[in-house]
Amino acid sequence: MRIDIITIFPKMFDPILNESIIKRAQNKGKVKICVHDLRDYTADKHRKVDDRPFGGGSGMVMRPEPIFEAVEKIRSQGHKATTFRRRRTRLRRAQVILLCPQGRRLDQDLAKKLAKYKHLILICGHYEGVDERVRQRLVGEEVSIGDYVLTGGELPAMVLVDSVVRLLSGVLGDKNSLNFESFEDNLLEYPQYTRPAKFKDMRVPGVLLCGDHKKIEIWRKKEALKRTKEKRPDLLLNE
Repeated sequence: MRIDIITIFPKMFDPILNESIIKRAQNKGKVKICVHDLRDYTADKHRKVDDRPFGGGSGMVMRPEPIFEAVEKIRSQGHKATTFRRRRTRLRRAQVILLCPQGRRLDQDLAKKLAKYKHLILICGHYEGVDERVRQRLVGEEVSIGDYVLTGGELPAMVLVDSVVRLLSGVLGDKNSLNFESFEDNLLEYPQYTRPAKFKDMRVPGVLLCGDHKKIEIWRKKEALKRTKEKRPDLLLNE
């Protein structure tokens, strides 16, 4: 997979992309992540990416020209070595995503859907938003990470990248770990324990020490259901 991120704050991504699972995924060749400074795609000496909204109002709006220029150049760079027919086919696999408050809320199902694409182009919104023509012509999916206000789309982009990259084949050390995480089958994850078996006055549930994998599986399913009912009953309504 290839992920291109368009932002006016590219340095924000350095600590995230160069640590932990995302770094290992890049080193393994499972994903290529490129961060682009939107100001590099401007045509004026001031590298201006925003302007006042038509019709008046507070704040500034991100201009369409640099965003279109960035997306079109990224697409051409990614496919310039292919024939026209192949390029046209592969371009359909590139999903352009705008990180913004109006988007679909990111969940595990959406992360799985996005992980199937060969190429993601992420646009980090800012100010009062982007010119509507960007949505109309470029964007295939709008994504939000929650019903709250952030300064820009950089943090949501980081969350999206992390949630998608870990789903790619061969990224996680244990391929079975994805099957037992929170939100699989609309359930939260069951309680986890490790050594020591007794800590202070707290003991690990005996069933986890019995060695009977069938009993352990039943216990974990029961505890996952119990925890989901207590903490996120809304997930059970989605079944």
